[in-house]
Amino acid sequence: MRLAVVGHIEWIRFARVRQVPSPGGIEHATESWAGAGGGGAVAAVQLAKLAGTCLFLSALGDDLVAGDVRADLASDHVELHASERRGPTRTAFTMIDATGERTIITIGERLEPHGGDELPWDLLGGADGVFFTAGDVRALRAARRARVVVATSRVLGVLADAGVQLDAVVGSADDPAERYEAGLVSPEPRLVVRTEGPSGGSWEAADGAHGRYAAATPPGPIVDMYGAGDSFQAGLTFGLASGLDPDAALALAARCGAFAVTGRGPTGGQLTAKGLRA
Repeated sequence: MRLAVVGHIEWIRFARVRQVPSPGGIEHATESWAGAGGGGAVAAVQLAKLAGTCLFLSALGDDLVAGDVRADLASDHVELHASERRGPTRTAFTMIDATGERTIITIGERLEPHGGDELPWDLLGGADGVFFTAGDVRALRAARRARVVVATSRVLGVLADAGVQLDAVVGSADDPAERYEAGLVSPEPRLVVRTEGPSGGSWEAADGAHGRYAAATPPGPIVDMYGAGDSFQAGLTFGLASGLDPDAALALAARCGAFAVTGRGPTGGQLTAKGLRA
């Protein structure tokens, strides 16, 4: 399959701590590491692990961090095309506590691809599936050339202004910043998914069908929760692009989310093609 992501990147430095320090407190990190993160990057690596490769259209700053991002994503078979913006690439500092929960501090402006950027937008026309995490209206309309397009509800303004029908929108049932309500986007998405963390979640289709999905059991101890939601959405994109019905696609997505929490960093535990066949 030919899969792609249109979205954003952050270079993340991680520190594992016993607990996030209270105001004025100090906590010692037991280990630290860094890697390409952000919703777009995490999803692109997850799709590459399932399909062998993934096209990723994004934007980066004109700094040394951009080189680190490119090298990191290339090592995971992601074909990155990023417009260069003046200024720094966005970074973040993430603390992982003893339970695996992550606390994130972002630094700098989020850089997004624009439809007017000199990127290979025409390649999206032959894609089986695209996941959209960030970009402008023209970028989303370019993504719509793909057979299947899934988007995060975090960019509702762009989804509403683009006026294209999406195959799925993923939002949160609990987080007001990621909540999707009927009528916010026209035409209505073919599928709306509302996540509820360890309780699974629900879905409803434009034809009135609806249901629930269960959270998958992680295949090992929880190590790091960073990227679980983005891996879930990538898994949903892969499932729908593969022709699975909503129940089967969401079961696959739940597996991707569950696997993601068992590895270190943004993508260390993600489900692979080998694990998919197991």
